Amino acid sequence: QVFTSCQEVQLNQGVRMDGEYYLKVKFRTLQIYCAEMQTDFPKEYVTLRSGQTDNYSEVYGHRLINPFECPYNGSRRQDCDCRNDYSAAGYTLFHKVRLDLNSLQIIITDLQFSQTIHGRPVPFATAGDCYSAAKCPQGQFSINLIGTGLKVAPNTKWTSQGNYVSVKVHRSEDGTRIYGRCGGFCGKCIPHAHNGLLLQVH
Repeated sequence: QVFTSCQEVQLNQGVRMDGEYYLKVKFRTLQIYCAEMQTDFPKEYVTLRSGQTDNYSEVYGHRLINPFECPYNGSRRQDCDCRNDYSAAGYTLFHKVRLDLNSLQIIITDLQFSQTIHGRPVPFATAGDCYSAAKCPQGQFSINLIGTGLKVAPNTKWTSQGNYVSVKVHRSEDGTRIYGRCGGFCGKCIPHAHNGLLLQVH
């Protein structure tokens, strides 16, 4: 018997251990990580099989002294004519992301299984900077869902917040991988509020 939520596994099998379980998601059986199984409301997470180097969010900390230029054709250099003082900067790696099984939305602000390497925590699928007003984005995010049985839905779109924001999002053919570069003076991109970060069974 395959269950459709961590709570069902808990109630029907008397399991109180966090770990990977097979759940029926839409029409497929997928491996889902059940967390907080000792509570009344366990949560579902997707383990990112490709690892944290492919699943990260960044708000870049350098700011150009002259924000109206885009030096080095937009490529990032540590020796830029910059200050490294953007207070919102941060870099977060993700091991698992929380999935709402009913809507198939990733809850991008759930940082339970993430690690912030420096600065402030940055939500999943989010990037930004305060580098330049000249379409020169430096903040990056990466999503890699290979091996999870899930992909990013085609109607998931990214939207900008802030000033002079440039958003560049590249998707793999099959939707399992997304790479984004976003930023402005100052700004970021996040999944559009209407759908959020919506997944589909792959």
